[in-house]
Amino acid sequence: MLSAVRVVAPARARRLVDAVLQAYPRAPVDRPRELSRFLAGFGVPRAVIRRRLVAPARVVRMRWKAPRIDDLAGLAAFLELDGGALDWFADRRELNRQARDERLRHYRYAWLSHRLIEAPKPRLRALQRRVLDEILATIPVHDAVHGFVPGRGTHTFAERHAGQDVLLTMDLRAFFSSITAARIYGLFLGAGYPETVAHALTALTTTRTPARVLRSAPDPDLAAVLRRPHLPQGAPTSPALANLCAFRLDRRLTGLAERFGLTYARYADDLAFSGTGPVDRLTPLVAHIATEEGFRVRPDKTKVRHRSQRQSLTGLVVNERPAVARADYDRLRAILHDAATHGLDAANRDGHPDFLAHLTGRVAWASHDHPSRATKLRRLLNQVQSSHIVGR
Repeated sequence: MLSAVRVVAPARARRLVDAVLQAYPRAPVDRPRELSRFLAGFGVPRAVIRRRLVAPARVVRMRWKAPRIDDLAGLAAFLELDGGALDWFADRRELNRQARDERLRHYRYAWLSHRLIEAPKPRLRALQRRVLDEILATIPVHDAVHGFVPGRGTHTFAERHAGQDVLLTMDLRAFFSSITAARIYGLFLGAGYPETVAHALTALTTTRTPARVLRSAPDPDLAAVLRRPHLPQGAPTSPALANLCAFRLDRRLTGLAERFGLTYARYADDLAFSGTGPVDRLTPLVAHIATEEGFRVRPDKTKVRHRSQRQSLTGLVVNERPAVARADYDRLRAILHDAATHGLDAANRDGHPDFLAHLTGRVAWASHDHPSRATKLRRLLNQVQSSHIVGR
């Protein structure tokens, strides 16, 4: 490292060497670009780097139990691709984004109200699924996170806030797309991957929305966010990456909640605080922290509800214990009765492709941790299944 830099003043050289050795106890063979930026911060321009390190970039130390991948050849082997295919799917030259032919793009696009669904096509989705299952699944998320985490979900999220005097809920704007590729790159780099591998993994899991798609954006602010490299809402890796990038946000909001004697939890872009503390004073502080962490709160979605009002989270009423609202439960019972009496096709007014599976999922949702409701709903569901078999 000493021979890599040409300087003039000996005293300055000594300070620079001391700073480098303190910042890098081990030689940064996995991140030469980072070393270059570090030197630039001390007023040493790139031009004074005489030569790159002789050793090729490689993993120095993996922070978690993710697979070791030393270089692009190793990443291609991990994904069972050749080098050309890896370059095509990573789209580092943005040929995919500029392609006019839909068949050459890696994503399909659909606007839903104020959201853009960017769904990867099957081959890229399969690669992202492997990154999710074998890399991202090894990295722990914050304990306050309940969305897209194995063993946690909407019910565990709601349980954290059940039976509280007051409930504050807030939403984050454009949760996935507000997370930039630079943050994803930092995440993979922090996990222990060399710069080249971190860049390629970032390219595989982020995208830039084509200009033609952006012309249909409902507002200019959203278009500006989607124009830069970001997490696509629709990719299997995006929820896990978003949770990991929000770790500092969750840690800071947990500390803030504890300071006010409150409980904090997050489900995707939904933030919730509950307890007996002064939640009104909390709102501007949460918004400030979210902004500092690269997110924005939607003021129109901020709500404070007391015990005398209906407190709900992710479709569950939490005034006493998490449960589906009575009106929703009664509506489901009516649909099940209709399906048992007149058949699935007659009751399927919304045109679900597999209505029986849809009803089975809704019964499981409404029955969770509610034995009396579960008995009634499952009896009706059994009647629906029996009538469906007989009708065939």
